[in-house]
Amino acid sequence: MADSTQPLLTDSNSSESKLPPPPRTLDETIEQCIGNFGWAQFLQAALVSFAWVFDAQQTFITVFTDSQPTWHCLDSDQCNSSSNFCTLPNNQTWSWDLNPHVSIISEWGLQCSSSLVKGLPASSFFLGCLIGGLALSTLADSSLGRKNMLLLSCLIMSLSSMLTAFSTSICVYAFLRFLNGFGRATVGTCALVLSTELVGKKWRGKVGAMGFLCFTLGFLSLPLLGYINNGNSWRYLYVWTSVPTLIYCCLVRFFVWESPRWLIVKGRREEAVSILRSIGSNNAIITMSFSSLCLDAQESSSNPDVYDALRILVKKPWSVKRLLAIMAVGFGIGMVYYGMPLALTNLNFNLYLGVVFNALSELPAFLITFFFMNTIKRRDALIGFTALSGISSVLIASLGQQLGWLQIVLELVSFFSACTAFNMTLIYTIEMFPTCVRNSALAMVRQALVFGGVFSPVMVAAGRENQFWSYGLFGLVIGLFGLFVVGLPETRGSVLCDTMDEEESKNLTKEYIIG
Repeated sequence: MADSTQPLLTDSNSSESKLPPPPRTLDETIEQCIGNFGWAQFLQAALVSFAWVFDAQQTFITVFTDSQPTWHCLDSDQCNSSSNFCTLPNNQTWSWDLNPHVSIISEWGLQCSSSLVKGLPASSFFLGCLIGGLALSTLADSSLGRKNMLLLSCLIMSLSSMLTAFSTSICVYAFLRFLNGFGRATVGTCALVLSTELVGKKWRGKVGAMGFLCFTLGFLSLPLLGYINNGNSWRYLYVWTSVPTLIYCCLVRFFVWESPRWLIVKGRREEAVSILRSIGSNNAIITMSFSSLCLDAQESSSNPDVYDALRILVKKPWSVKRLLAIMAVGFGIGMVYYGMPLALTNLNFNLYLGVVFNALSELPAFLITFFFMNTIKRRDALIGFTALSGISSVLIASLGQQLGWLQIVLELVSFFSACTAFNMTLIYTIEMFPTCVRNSALAMVRQALVFGGVFSPVMVAAGRENQFWSYGLFGLVIGLFGLFVVGLPETRGSVLCDTMDEEESKNLTKEYIIG
C-alpha cells in the first residue's frame, strides 16, 4: 500500500531525500502542483473571464433599446421644442427623428405610458437576476460545478437574448428580459470563482481583475454597437450580442477545465489530478497520494443536496455575520453601479458619450484592482471608495442641470468609485469564505448587488422631475451602507481555506495572536 505521507509532487531528477515536505493544506498542495504562472493558466483564466463581456452587454443593453428617441414638430402653430407631445392633439403635429423601430418606446407607442411601464423590462431583468441567483447559485458548489454552471448560464442568456429580438409586445419583451436575467445571474460568479481557483495565491487578485476588464470591454462595446445600429431596429442589438455568446458556449464546453479545488472537495480526485497535470510545471510528476488531504471535504462529497452549501454557510455565526455585512455593502454599491448608466438620460449631456465615458471609467477601476490589490487594505479601501461615490452623487443632485459639464464629471467620479468598490467587494468575498461555500457566498453578494439595481429604474424615473430621488438617494445609500464593512476581517495576503473548520481555526489563531 502506498505511503500516505508521500509528497504530492516528486521530481524525477532529485533524490527522495531532497523532496519538499508534504504540504499541510489543499491550498499549498495545489500551489506546488501548479508551480509558476504559465500560459496554460493564463489562457484558461482569459477564456473563463471573457464571459463577463456578454454579462456586461446584457446588463446595460436596455440603455439603448429602451431609450426614448428624439422627436421634432411638424406643425409649428401647435407645437414647439418645449411642448409635451403627450398633450398634443394628434400625431400629425410631431414625428420621431428616426425610424420608430429604433426603440421599444417608439415602436410600441409607450412614450406616454407611466414610468412603471417604461421601466418594466429593466426591472424584470434585475428581478430575473435575483430569482436566478437564488435558484442557481448553490449548484456550482454542490452538483454541477463551476464549469457546467457557467456553460448553462451562458446558454440560457444567449438563447433568451435571441428570442428577445422576436418580441411582439412589452409583456413578451419583459418576460424574455426576466428569463435573460435569470440565466445571467450566475455568469459573473462562476467565471470569477473558476478563474481564481485555477491559479495560485500570488496571482489570484490579478486574475480576478481580468474579469473586471472583460466586463469593461463588454460595456464599452455597447455604445459602439449602438452607434453602428443607429437608425436601425433595436432587435439587431439582441441578435448581435446573442450569436457570439452561443459561440462562446461551445468554447467553454470543449476547452475550459473544471476547478481542481472543487473536484477534490467533491472526492473526484482522479479528474483533479488530470487537470493539475495539464496546469502544472512540465518537470513535475503528480502522484495520487491525496489520502492526507481534505478529510472533512471527503466526508461531505457523497450525494450532496443542492442547498447543502447554503446550509453550511448559515450554520456558523461568524459566517452569517460576514455574509450579512458584505451583502449590505453590496446593496449600496449595486444601487449606484447599475443606476448611474440608466440615469444618464436625466443629465444635460449626450447619451452615447455618457455611456462611453462611464464604460471608460471602469478601466482605471480595473487597473487599481489589478496592480494594487495585493497592497490595498480591503476595509479601508471600501470605506473610502463608497464615501467618495456617495459625496459625488449627492453633489450632482445639489447642483441641478445648469452646470451640465460639472455634473458629468461628478457622475464619472461617483461611478468610478462604485466600480472600484464593486470589484473589491467580489474579491474580498472570495477571500473571506472557504472553498466549500465560496461560490454560494459570492452568489449571495452578487444578489445583494443586483437587489440594489432593482430599485434603480424606479429611482431614475422619479429623478426626471427631481434629481434628489435619483442621485441624492444614490449617494446616501452607498455612503451609509458602506460603513457595514467596519466589522469585517482584513483578508489582504491571507491563505484561502477549503473547509469551514479550517477557516474557523485560522480566525481563532489570528485572534489569539492579536490578543
